[in-house]
Amino acid sequence: MAFLLTFEIVTALFLATISLYRYGNIPQQHILVTLSVLTAWCFSFLIVFSIPLDVTSTLYRQCVEEHRSIAASGNESTFTSSECQAPWGMVPAHIFPHLWRIIYWSSQLLTWLIMPLMRSYLKAGDFTVKGKLKSALRQNGITYGALLSICLVLRIYIAVRGEKLNWEKQKAIAASASNTWGLFLHILLLGYALVEVPRSLWNNCRPGFTLQYAYFRAAKLYGEKSDAEELVDEILESVQSINQAMPHSHELRPCLEAILLKVPVELLVKSSGSFARSNTSFTIEPTEKTLIRIHAQVIKALQTLQRAEALWSLQVQMVLHLEDVARNMQSLERRFKSEFPRQRTELERMWYSPTMEWYWECRLKMPFLRIMSILTATMSVMVVWSELTFFCRRPVLSIFANAIYVAKDSNNFFTIEVLSTTVLCYFLYCTYSTILRIRFLNLYYLAPHHQTNELSLIFSGMLLCRLTPPMCLNFLGLIHMDTHIIPERIKETAYTHIMGHMDVIGIIANGFNIYFPMCMLIICLATWFRVGSRVLNSLSALGFEQFLENERIATELVQEGMDLMAREKRRLQRAEQAMARRRKFNRQEMVYIGEYRKSGGGDAAGGDAGPGVRTSADGLLCDNERSLDYSSVSSSTTVVMPRFLSTEISNHQFGESAPVQVDNGPIQEVECRLRSSPPRGIFDDV
Repeated sequence: MAFLLTFEIVTALFLATISLYRYGNIPQQHILVTLSVLTAWCFSFLIVFSIPLDVTSTLYRQCVEEHRSIAASGNESTFTSSECQAPWGMVPAHIFPHLWRIIYWSSQLLTWLIMPLMRSYLKAGDFTVKGKLKSALRQNGITYGALLSICLVLRIYIAVRGEKLNWEKQKAIAASASNTWGLFLHILLLGYALVEVPRSLWNNCRPGFTLQYAYFRAAKLYGEKSDAEELVDEILESVQSINQAMPHSHELRPCLEAILLKVPVELLVKSSGSFARSNTSFTIEPTEKTLIRIHAQVIKALQTLQRAEALWSLQVQMVLHLEDVARNMQSLERRFKSEFPRQRTELERMWYSPTMEWYWECRLKMPFLRIMSILTATMSVMVVWSELTFFCRRPVLSIFANAIYVAKDSNNFFTIEVLSTTVLCYFLYCTYSTILRIRFLNLYYLAPHHQTNELSLIFSGMLLCRLTPPMCLNFLGLIHMDTHIIPERIKETAYTHIMGHMDVIGIIANGFNIYFPMCMLIICLATWFRVGSRVLNSLSALGFEQFLENERIATELVQEGMDLMAREKRRLQRAEQAMARRRKFNRQEMVYIGEYRKSGGGDAAGGDAGPGVRTSADGLLCDNERSLDYSSVSSSTTVVMPRFLSTEISNHQFGESAPVQVDNGPIQEVECRLRSSPPRGIFDDV
């Protein structure tokens, strides 16, 4: 009967794997980062998918107990469970307690101990494993000290009340501290998303607005990319000055070489030229602490530049697509034509032809988004109303609690599963979509197409582990299945039982957890009137420009974005023309080689050069270069995209943790070492 739970476990693992594949670069990531993030995401999805099964199983067992009590009070000798039809995918009662214990405490261990240490370890600039671990513990010492202080205050509060503190209450204190912090962040993110998700869907129905906002984003991202490049140049200039001043026999030379191995070759060449023109020198002999500090700065600056390059390239593709959509709106051919077509697979050409793409982008997408905007807006109103009234016991004002009661009275467990899954998935989408779009401290950001670095992946995994348990507890409160909020009504689920009641801390149990969700209305109103965007826009001098219609700053940035995209399109056109000329030249060269071999010139020059080897006009091999094969590439639709710096950085993110002995050779030797795949151990750094 537990086949549905097995299916949900497989589904959660599949979604977590697909998400990690979309955002991360699994072949280049460290194995510990991949496993920890995959576990965090999988457990978060599994909690959301399994809560409806826990709810229906609890309601079924309550129905059986109620009928048994009625039979006992009526002096009936037997009771048949046919009056309570078992829900589809019924899970035995002993499975969920063990499942929730494993998932919850594993997630808490990941989010509060393992992943913070891993994030600090990756950011540390030390050159040894021991040094990195010390730096990670030192950076997290403040956080752990604050958590221990909170636990100490709570223990003193319980002792003053004269209650005995057993193991169960200690676990309740730990869960309450974590869930209270998660509930606070969950309400903030959910209150923002309940307004922003329907509004963003509605705005996407307006092609003009979407294109204007895309230009605005392009201008901001280009500015961020320029700032990141300037920061990298400044740091690399310091590195070059140290490299010039430090002799090859210096004991700290291996540490400096380890720093140089982190830097892509093109940046090393550029910084060498800038340093030669600047005529600056490093007068003070560098110490180990100085190199550690510069190493950490190099890691952070390169990751920031990688993120800026990745976001800029994605934004360029988005703007080009939106311009194609605007241009095809009035097309009479009903075939989607792109200014810079991309190569399509055979399956994509079969199932998503240019005609189907035109109908979707120009005719069906906007009505679909309008319908989705109306549905999500209706759901948001229901959620806000239920959050404001879920603590009311009589009469029951929560919309979702009333729906659960009606379905329970009729033993319609399938409706309960569908309703619970729908509401939780909407919570999931609102909260997690905000995480995917928001940028914490201008550093952590999830970029698709394998452009997210390890720090952002770890940070997202930490947030999901901290947000999912309180989000599900909030949902159980909305449907009146949290017995410490609504003590009568419905039996307690296994999830709330494992979470532990926070009744030992009355301030949190009867105050914060009940009345703080009512603040969601204030957050929704502030989001609706764009209070935060207007405040940030007033600080435009500090670089916090926000897109507001009919604002002078937004208009200027939109025009700047249009100019940038015009320049970018000219660059792409030149690249396409260069590739066309190169393709034509290679075809002519291959024709000449074929004619030369037919005439016997190949034998005269030493025989057949072999398949895939290009020869020159005099029959000599050209450094064993293979000929370019364009058989799989369209003759007129191939666009050569620029090689972004993220390719260089992501290919060499993990070097040796211990100091690496490197000879100070020419730049070609450095390039060869960078292009080789160094062995990666368990504790290799970024």
